[in-house]
Amino acid sequence: MAEPTFRESVDLMYNRAVALMDLPPGLEEKIRVCNSTYTVRFGVRLRGRIQTFTGYRSVHSEHMEPVKGGIRFSLGVNQDEVEALAALMTYKCALVEAPFGGSKGGLCIDPRCYDEEELERITRRFAYELIKRDLISPSQNVPAPDMGTSEREMAWIADQYARMHTTDINAWACVTGKPETFGGIMGRREATGRGVQYALREFFRHGEDKAEAGLSGDLDGKTVIIQGLGNVGYHAAKFLSEEDGARIIGIIEHDGALFDPEGLNVEAVHDWITRHGGVSGYHEANTVADGEKVLEEACDILIPAATEGVITTDNSDRLNARLIIEAANGPITAGADDILRRRGVVIIPDLYANAGGVTVSYFEWVKNLSHIRFGRMQRRQEEARHTLIVKELERLDQAMGATWSLSPGFKDRYLRGADELELVRSGLDDTMRIAYQSMREVWQSREDVTDLRTAAYMVAIDRVAKTYRAKGI
Repeated sequence: MAEPTFRESVDLMYNRAVALMDLPPGLEEKIRVCNSTYTVRFGVRLRGRIQTFTGYRSVHSEHMEPVKGGIRFSLGVNQDEVEALAALMTYKCALVEAPFGGSKGGLCIDPRCYDEEELERITRRFAYELIKRDLISPSQNVPAPDMGTSEREMAWIADQYARMHTTDINAWACVTGKPETFGGIMGRREATGRGVQYALREFFRHGEDKAEAGLSGDLDGKTVIIQGLGNVGYHAAKFLSEEDGARIIGIIEHDGALFDPEGLNVEAVHDWITRHGGVSGYHEANTVADGEKVLEEACDILIPAATEGVITTDNSDRLNARLIIEAANGPITAGADDILRRRGVVIIPDLYANAGGVTVSYFEWVKNLSHIRFGRMQRRQEEARHTLIVKELERLDQAMGATWSLSPGFKDRYLRGADELELVRSGLDDTMRIAYQSMREVWQSREDVTDLRTAAYMVAIDRVAKTYRAKGI
């Protein structure tokens, strides 16, 4: 049987969920279909000649506006992929209760083939083509970074929008994932990887859920294999190893993999990849030329964090992970998902697991619209209140001659009010906890729902349907 495409996989997973729901056929189809896709072909003069590029911006659902979704630069970009990603964004935003519809964009380009000046010219022209059609706008369509793009490209797009809308006071809110010095927010770069960590922490708080995966205890000592040490994979691996005591035993990259049952030094590997473009030549761990083989090594948690379609019907039978968390979009095909579910492997799905990025993007968008950083109004007031409590404790201590005293460092930690980064992390943690609880309630309470992905889709689709009904559609 032929492997389903990414777009087909999303539709199959949608079908599996709606089959267990009571939706009118018309509404079921309305939620399924992609509202619109704009294809643009534009020319840029580079290296003495005009080069033509093809880009896309797809809007899946406008049940809420603006719509939200990243822009990726990759040679693999095509209309089907962009529309599938836009659909995932709709369900993802609904699941974590970010007030956006779903969108996605892409430019068919290998960014490694161009220098920074050339990339800026290409990005600005692509942005111009989208902006003049309101496909980038603070109130209608808000992109963010994705594969092959970063805060640098978002800054170029925001500046291009501001040049074309000189009187729009909210111009910086036209994109998220910008540099902190250009309207960005602290914690955005780490957000998706941090969200993966918070998702795993919440999973491990529930004994029933751990039992489904044959796991126990907490994250301390759990073995982890990461596929893709880009921005998302790096931050997930870093936080899980440094803060939760997980052991990263495998790292898979495009040019091979590293494997060490005793654990890898995530920072050292990341530094090597940054300098050399891959894991080849790294001598501090066993190097495996065929990186796909490391996917099949025994581990507690497997984290595919690169691109879609890496776990297929060809290799899913050979995986030895007890728990898979999809840090990437669509890394498991629909066929592989069926096989893994039959084998009893628990999968924490992409539309939940990697929602940290859009959650913190939401915070950034709100910050841009409010024109004030988080914490500015209340931080010192919090410190003043805490100071009153500490002073009273110290006064009572002196008056009563008590033998106890405050723990070392407690006073400084308690008196310090929350800054923007702490507030962002707190908001992200709360969002990931509540979203997980909403889908696990469906998973654990209904006998006909056997996996978290179906439960997540059902929660998201139900919320989109309720919005359409409220609008009279």
